[in-house]
Amino acid sequence: MSGAGRTPPNTLAGIGLLVAAVACFAVLDTTTKIISLSVPVVMALWFRYAFQAIATTVAMLPSRGWSLLRTAHPKFQCLRGVLLLTTSVFAFFSLKHMPVGEFTAIVMITPLVITLLASLTLGERVSVLRWMLVIGGFVGTLIIIRPGGNQFSWAMLLPLGLVISHAWFQILTSRLARTEDPVTMHFYTGWVGTLLASLALPFAWTWLNSWTLWAGLGLMGLMGTVGHFMMILAYARAPVSTLTPFLYAQIGFAMLGGWLAFSHVPDELSLLGMGMIAVCGATGAWLAVRESRVLIQAPES
Repeated sequence: MSGAGRTPPNTLAGIGLLVAAVACFAVLDTTTKIISLSVPVVMALWFRYAFQAIATTVAMLPSRGWSLLRTAHPKFQCLRGVLLLTTSVFAFFSLKHMPVGEFTAIVMITPLVITLLASLTLGERVSVLRWMLVIGGFVGTLIIIRPGGNQFSWAMLLPLGLVISHAWFQILTSRLARTEDPVTMHFYTGWVGTLLASLALPFAWTWLNSWTLWAGLGLMGLMGTVGHFMMILAYARAPVSTLTPFLYAQIGFAMLGGWLAFSHVPDELSLLGMGMIAVCGATGAWLAVRESRVLIQAPES
């Protein structure tokens, strides 16, 4: 059989690594929902970022040396860290009040919001097809939220704050990725989040009497760190345009996590909205990458 029609092994490895990464993020979000019921948000955030910062430093500093810290844009690196921490704050409060699957589906409209922001603030030309996908994704979001419905609460709007902060994070990441080392970006993101959370930690620290909560905090840090590293490895092995649609596997993993941990199954309308977001979002993200070389990353806590 000719090898012309086969997918290169590196591409398959990249897809596998990306799917594993979004599975890690789904575990992170599910664990975050469990932890948020008993642990102060600041304390949980500190553990999540401190684990990432320390693990990145221990893993990379011996081989990279002080070049790991070398950056031409320290202010933008700090801003990127602030944006991701803001995203995490919205995620923690959202997951406290929402099922994991529905939350993940809503935040997956981020690529569509990037399209909107790029048009409004960066002057990028947006095709009619991409505008239709944006509208379809927002309709799917409204179907899940259902303003005025019996299941609606104002907490369901929190993921939209996450979407906006994460969209700006993605735009900044795409600009920095042209000249900056991804591992260096990962390093600064972890330490900026850790240092900012450390400022508030003395006011929120609570001793936990349950070992399962300590284990949950450790699992959050582990899943966030491993997920990020897997994404870096995935993008090093396969084209961004090939990988981007597979980000939406996170919705399926999130639904599985919600079912296993909370016995929650989305109703028919929520499933319809989630399906619309997945189709419109995946197509829109793929087009965004193909047309403007934007690096779309999976949202995580």
